[in-house]
Amino acid sequence: MLFYPGILIVALPMLFPSRQLGLGTLIASVTLSLCMIVVGMRQYRPRHPIPWYLLSASVVQVTIGTVLREISDWQRHPFDDLFTLSGYCCLGVAAVLWLRPRQNSTDHDLLLDSGLIGLGALLVSWTFLISPILHKATAFNLTTLIAVTYPVVDALLLTVVAHSIVTSARSETSLRLVYLAMLVILVGDLGYNLEMAGSAPDLSREILLIPLQFAYLLVGAAALHPSMVMLGGPRDIHAHRSRQRASIIAIIMIVAALVPVVGSSLEMMDRVVVSSLFALLLSGVLLRSERAIERSARSERRAQYQADHDMLTGLLNRAALLRALHRNRERWGEQPLALLFIDLDGFKRVNDNYGHAVGDELIANAAARIRRIIRRDDAAARYGGDEFVVLAPLARQQALLLAERLLGTLGEPFELSAAEVRIAASIGIAYSGARGDVTVYELLREADSAMYHAKEYSLGYVFHDDLRHGHPESGPRTWHRESAV
Repeated sequence: MLFYPGILIVALPMLFPSRQLGLGTLIASVTLSLCMIVVGMRQYRPRHPIPWYLLSASVVQVTIGTVLREISDWQRHPFDDLFTLSGYCCLGVAAVLWLRPRQNSTDHDLLLDSGLIGLGALLVSWTFLISPILHKATAFNLTTLIAVTYPVVDALLLTVVAHSIVTSARSETSLRLVYLAMLVILVGDLGYNLEMAGSAPDLSREILLIPLQFAYLLVGAAALHPSMVMLGGPRDIHAHRSRQRASIIAIIMIVAALVPVVGSSLEMMDRVVVSSLFALLLSGVLLRSERAIERSARSERRAQYQADHDMLTGLLNRAALLRALHRNRERWGEQPLALLFIDLDGFKRVNDNYGHAVGDELIANAAARIRRIIRRDDAAARYGGDEFVVLAPLARQQALLLAERLLGTLGEPFELSAAEVRIAASIGIAYSGARGDVTVYELLREADSAMYHAKEYSLGYVFHDDLRHGHPESGPRTWHRESAV
């Protein structure tokens, strides 16, 4: 494998420090990296080759900039930094194309968290890197501008890498190698930036170039792995992996809190910049907390809705029905209550003939018709299977009219995906009258008994009181469209 000879090449300047050897190993390692990328692209032919082209251009430009820096005195004409910075821009674009998730791109919480990570990195960079560079410079010129651009580019690259690591749902070998390569580049740049800021002992150029060469070898190894074809393609993301992102943000806030202590001797301009960045970071954290609270409340409402409702019909479920009387006690007051127990006649035939999917379709359509007939404050529930219950503060005559309307609407044809079907319904009605101590259990038992009597004799609807006081009429009733108006 080409990767292991490359490691030996990169390690040579550490064993035998020499400018000529350093340049030789740089050219050799870069050439090897390009060969690995070319071999991987020809062998696997990725669907998204643009990042690989950008990376190749980055390798060439950084190499040119490094060679110019080593062989000439370009202090007054920093073309070496311009080449290097251009190469970093190509690397940054490739990283964005490689690492950013392509799905759920409208999740603003993810973008907010990534922005907070970038702000934190920029705050630390200003305090420890950018500000010392500006103070060290005798005048603000192109060289100074380029020097302070490196920490900014690194902060952006760190944001992209952190965003991808904490949100990616899968991590192929090539992607892990790319992650590691980007982090190695950031470590190498940190040493270079600290040297520019005068905050670290002078290191030889050969030593500072080792992380960059090693990073390019890692990307070359990623190009040789079969999973390289997945880079740049759509990737699932963990939209709700907020714990990992929150941990990173917490670390950033701790570091940011130390900035005023570490930078106690900062000048006025530094204090303005640090205060502004810290204010933006704090505002973002507050906004994130507010959105987290809102998302938690929304999840709680969704969970409560799912606990109280039947998912097929959207009506209340059996457990919520049993609590309906207690929940509406103040609104319903001492009004008489009526409970209508509805059973669909012919549902089993539809289920057997067309299958359970069409049966579920019929149940959902019947529930929608029931919801249209009843009033907004009435409680409607799917009791189980093809059985429905309506609980409402109704007088006897109002309950009778509601039952007729329900029978009328349920007797109309249902336009289902498989065919047009007709069914009927049987309704048992339990009426509380003036009793104030009635329970839903009692009403359900009475209405259920009345419903079975209505179904047995094809009566349409039956009041349970009529069963207690005498036998209701035994002939079938015919429901016309006018009765449902």
